[in-house]
Amino acid sequence: MEYYHHSINKMAMFMVILALAIDVTMVLGQGTRVGFYSSTCPRAESIVQSTVRAHFQSDPTVAPGILRMHFHDCFVLGCDGSILIDGSDAERTAIPNRNLKGFDVIEDAKKQIEAICPGVVSCADILALAARDSVVATRGLTWSVPTGRRDGRVSRAADAGDLPAFFDSVDIQKRKFLTKGLNTQDLVALTGAHTIGTAGCAVIRDRLFNFNSTGGPDPSIDATFLPQLRALCPQNGDAARRVGLDTGSVNNFDTSYFSNLRNGRGVLESDQKLWTDASTQVFVQRFLGIRGLLGLTFGVEFGRSMVKMSNIEVKTGTNGEIRKVCSAIN
Repeated sequence: MEYYHHSINKMAMFMVILALAIDVTMVLGQGTRVGFYSSTCPRAESIVQSTVRAHFQSDPTVAPGILRMHFHDCFVLGCDGSILIDGSDAERTAIPNRNLKGFDVIEDAKKQIEAICPGVVSCADILALAARDSVVATRGLTWSVPTGRRDGRVSRAADAGDLPAFFDSVDIQKRKFLTKGLNTQDLVALTGAHTIGTAGCAVIRDRLFNFNSTGGPDPSIDATFLPQLRALCPQNGDAARRVGLDTGSVNNFDTSYFSNLRNGRGVLESDQKLWTDASTQVFVQRFLGIRGLLGLTFGVEFGRSMVKMSNIEVKTGTNGEIRKVCSAIN
């Protein structure tokens, strides 16, 4: 009998600890779970996947566009689909967001899902799923996406002012990520999304011709790479021309982006700094599996960091709404 009471006490203690853990999880905004729509809209994930694949086949640039859109959504007011709202002063009109693309992919998937499961699946979840499917479309590894987010009702261009920028130092990048609960490894892993990204010549040109007003190039650029970049982005050329951020492998989700950083072939100033700063270089090296260091599998760690990022300040339960269309609040 004494053993029986002892077991009950242990069980009661376990339940208390479990309840506290659940409370902490909800406070941190981690109220999502894999398979959230398995009974309410079981076809939701497959619809998003097929929609992304169809758009990607006709325009491969939607993959990095959607991935970047999800990142920009999560870093401003949390992962609530606020980036998708249209309007004269909405988030998507902010300078860092003006070249985002893939909005039509999300609306396409939403329209198909609404036809069979009206008012059930959030635009924020569709975007999170589409980001994963964009990586898979470019031969990256898949991961399980927790869902259950609700859509936000606020979207202001002014709130996008603190997004990571192409000229940020590593310390500033780490601060911006840390405020979102993401560590240095997450920073390097998530920036690895640039393996399928592009940038406009407007954000590269000063680095090639007048770095920090020196009248010359950024000395961290490999000497044999500099003429290639200058040919792509001449001093008086088209500022809007897009340049791949992973030279030689722009359409494949792989580790060549990190190899390029090691070789002084990072296209963005902020990217190359991941190699020149010791605190981030170690993770670049680990993703490359350099001998003597504990290796990390980039595709696996990217998925883990994406799950962490996709849970930033999420709205769940009765917070937020399920939009009827992704470009407007209900």
